Order: sequence, then structure tokens, then C-alpha cells
Amino acid sequence: MGLESVCLGQTNQFTKVDATPRPATSEVAAIELRFGREFDRRLTDRRVDKFSTWLVLLLLTGAAVLVHGYHPYVEDAEIYLPGIERILNPQLFPTGQKFFQSHASMSLFSNLVAYSMRATHLSLESGLFLWHVASIFLLLLACWELTSILFSSARARWGGVCLIAGLLTIPIAGTALYIMDQYLNARNLAAFAAVFAVARTLQKKYLQAALWILFAASVHPLMWVFPFSFCALWMVLQKIEGNVKAMISNVKTSPIAMACLSLAWIPLVSQFSPAYHEAATLHANHYIQNWEWYEWLGIAAPLGVFWWLGRMVRTRQQAFLARVCRAFLMYGLIYVAVSLVLDLPARFESLARLQPMRSLHLLYIFLFLCLGGLLGEYALRKSMWRWTALFVPLSLGMFVAQRSLFPASVHLEWPGRAAKNPWAQAFVWIRQNTPVNAVFALDPGYMHIEGEDEIGFRCLAQRSRLADAIKDNGVVSMFPLLADEWWAQVQAQTPWKHFRAADFERLRDKYGVTWIIVEQPGVPGIDCEYKNSTLQVCRLPASAPALAGAHTDGGEHDDDRIERAKVVSLRMREVVGERKE
Repeated sequence: MGLESVCLGQTNQFTKVDATPRPATSEVAAIELRFGREFDRRLTDRRVDKFSTWLVLLLLTGAAVLVHGYHPYVEDAEIYLPGIERILNPQLFPTGQKFFQSHASMSLFSNLVAYSMRATHLSLESGLFLWHVASIFLLLLACWELTSILFSSARARWGGVCLIAGLLTIPIAGTALYIMDQYLNARNLAAFAAVFAVARTLQKKYLQAALWILFAASVHPLMWVFPFSFCALWMVLQKIEGNVKAMISNVKTSPIAMACLSLAWIPLVSQFSPAYHEAATLHANHYIQNWEWYEWLGIAAPLGVFWWLGRMVRTRQQAFLARVCRAFLMYGLIYVAVSLVLDLPARFESLARLQPMRSLHLLYIFLFLCLGGLLGEYALRKSMWRWTALFVPLSLGMFVAQRSLFPASVHLEWPGRAAKNPWAQAFVWIRQNTPVNAVFALDPGYMHIEGEDEIGFRCLAQRSRLADAIKDNGVVSMFPLLADEWWAQVQAQTPWKHFRAADFERLRDKYGVTWIIVEQPGVPGIDCEYKNSTLQVCRLPASAPALAGAHTDGGEHDDDRIERAKVVSLRMREVVGERKE
């Protein structure tokens, strides 16, 4: 009995403990269902928001292409595309490879683009266009993510992204750079990687930032230095904020050290030939002391704006944005100091080709993001009329500016679209009707001839040519060991407009030239296989008797060589000056 009582008592006690109030099974299921629905709703909202954001970014990408145009074979495409074309067809460019392979061998850009086309079986034209569109989209996506860190409202974020989309081809001071070019090149890929790296650094996701910087370094041997140095500067500032002396000493050295790291990527030599000096001095954008006053304004104005923005946004309780503005102000000042140190002493002439003022590229992107964000937040707000009043005239102005740059070409050179420019028509005919191993000669300053629109011969015609005075000159300024060969070939083609048949024979005998391109009305004594309103494409005969008055290599006197060098130098300076104006 006693044992039973004890057992019953224990049972009652346990029963009481286990009988604590619990929700019924149906109530638990209802709570779980409610939480599940809320989670699904939030997940769906995020997916919808992400989808709508990407959709708007795609529309902005399309609008940017329509405004700024697409010209796949102009300007620096002459340097970047032949490397891609040679990977796709190794028989191309049997001579003159060094004038583009010097760049291609220092990055994976050519391999990345070429192998993607090979894997997808895309044509060269289609692949280039898709890569170009993708690079613009990724830049705008990176800008969206960066503005999402800096601004809380959607209108501020879209204000920054829209301003970048509208100003993609605005010149960046005296650097000869745009935010993004009208054609695919390595800088375009490095641009969006730089913005992603900065955004991840501000979020303290340093591993992701390092991966983006590594990608930028893999596609461009120089442009990675600038996001790297800013990210290093930001981390130093965050770590030692409040310690003024330590901040000054550490901050001054970090971007300079980053710039010095790029020396490992670019070959340096102790002495340079007069040919290299000639090539270097023709690139005024490498030397800040040669910039025009309005190009100096392109340095001072953004730094002044950052100083003002840092003070203004701090009063509006945007402390984080104020700190980032101050960091970019310091970043800009440091690189100006570095540029002056490398530029002013003559013995540092070779270091000027590191082009530290390219740091303005990242600075300008951030500047326009900030200005656009503040405009969206405080000026444009929710008024569609205000947004239209700002961005429609801005887009029209950029469109007109691009049409003035390439007046003889169509604004959008879609894949498969027939060329309108007579120079491009001649180059396409050459690609389709001449042997792969043909070697061409044409005016060394052809890219600056009125109506040529800076269309590259190598990249469009896919044929070898002798060195030119415009783009190959830029290659030489970065790779001095090519200077003597470049200078000799440019001299041999000058003065082109006064060449006679025997001068072309001399080029054939000395450099193996088999075809020439001359402007109308052509050269007496040479039959040409292609003619249009502007040009003639002519095959040189295999052999021909020497004609009276011809300039032969063996018979040219020293005075003639000196005079020829003077003519070349003068003509090149005139061409560069005309283009700059």
C-alpha cells in the first residue's frame, strides 16, 4: 500500500510536470504555416526586386549603347583585337606581331575573349558585341551595388547609376580615357572589376574584393593598381582613424607602393634611344606638365567637389558617405603628387608611362555616382519630369558628341552590318580578297586623316602592315625596346603623300611589302585591284627596274636621313596637335 501510494504520488507529480500548457497540434501547424508564408513572401519579394533591378539595368545598358554608339574596330581596338584574332586564326599576322603581342602577352584578356568565342561558336563580330554589352551591364550592376552601400533610398541609387550610364564616354581630364569605350577592350573589363572591388571593400568582404582585383590584374597590367591602392588606403584609414600622424605617414606610402608594384609588369631599361624619346613626347597625356589648363581643371574640380561633398553630406547625417568622399579626396591628392614626382625630373621619363593619372578613372566613376545619388535624393526625387529634363538633354548631348567623333561611320556598327566608311570598306575588301601572309603599307598617320574615323587596319583587315605613327607609337611608349624598329619603319614611309612608284618598290625590297593603300587619285605607274571614292588598294609587282629619282636605301645620304627624320617628327606633331584640338 505504501509502495503503491508512493508510485501513484510520483505518477501524479510527473503527470503535473508533463501537463504544462502547450499549443494544440493544429495551432503549431498554423504558426509554422504563417512563418512559412512570411518567409516565402519575403523571398519572393527579394527575387522580384532583384529581377526588376536587373531588368532596369538591362534597359539602361541598351540605352547606353544607343546613346554612345558601337564601333568595334576604332582607336585602341587596333592594339587589343589582333591578339584575339591571332588566337582564333594562328596564320594571321606573320609579320609585325610584336606591336600588339607586347600588350597581349601581359594579360589574359585576349585568351579569355578568344576562348569564349571558340567555346560558344560565336563569330568574331557577334562575340565582340556581346562582350561589349556585358561589360556595360556589369559596370552598371557594380555601380548599383556601390550606391546601395552609400545611399538608403532607391531614387538616390538610380540617380547615380543613370548618371554613369549617360556619361560613359565623357573624357577623363587629360588621360585620353573614357569611363567606358565604344568598343571592347581590356580597360572595360577592368572598370567593372574595380567598382566591384571597391564595393566589397566598403562591405568588409575583403576576399571578394581581392578576387575582383585579381581579375582586373589578369585582364589589364596597369588598371588594377588603382582600385588596389584605394582599397589599401581605405583599410589603412579605417584602422588608424584618429591618429593623424600615423595616418599621414601610412597613407602617403600605400598608394605610392601600389604604383611601384606595377613596375614588375612593365619592362624598364636604363637608357633610351632618341626614337623612344620621340615616341614618348608625342604622348602628352603621359606627362601632366604638358596638360592644357582645362585638363588641369579636370583634376582640381573633382577634388574640390569631394571636399565640398564630404562637408555637405556630414551635415545631413551621412557619415559613412562623408568618410568615403574624404578617402577619395586623399586618394586623388596622393596620385597628383606621384604624377608630379615621376613627370618633372627628366631622368624619370620612363616612369611617366606608368600613367599614375589614370587613377582619375576610378575617381570620376565614384564622383558621378555621388553626384547622381544626391541629385536623385534631393533634386529629382519622384518627379518624372525632373528626371526627363536632366537625362534626355544629357543623352542627346553625348549622342551629338559621339557623332562628331565618328562622322563618316554609322553610329551603331552592328554585327553583320555593311560598312559605310570608305576606309572600312577597303579594309573589309582586303580581308576577303588578299592572302593571309600579305604585308601592307599605308600612310603612317592614316588614323588621323579626315574621314578615316580612327578605324584600325590590322584589327579590321586582319593583315600585317608596317608600323604606323599613331597606335604603334603608343605601344612603343610603353615598350621602349621596340622604339628603333618602329622609328625606322615610320621614317621609311615618310613623306607618304609624295611617294612615287619607286619608293613603294623600296619598301617592297626592304620590308617585304606586297600591297599598298593610297588615297585617290592614286600613284602613276601602279595598277590597283580595288578602288572606291577615297582609296585605292594596289598590289606591288614582284620585281621592277629601278626608276630615276627613286630613294634607294643604299644611296640615301646622311643629310637625306636627317631631313626625313625632321619631316617625320614635324608631321607627327602636327597630326597629334590637330587631333587634340
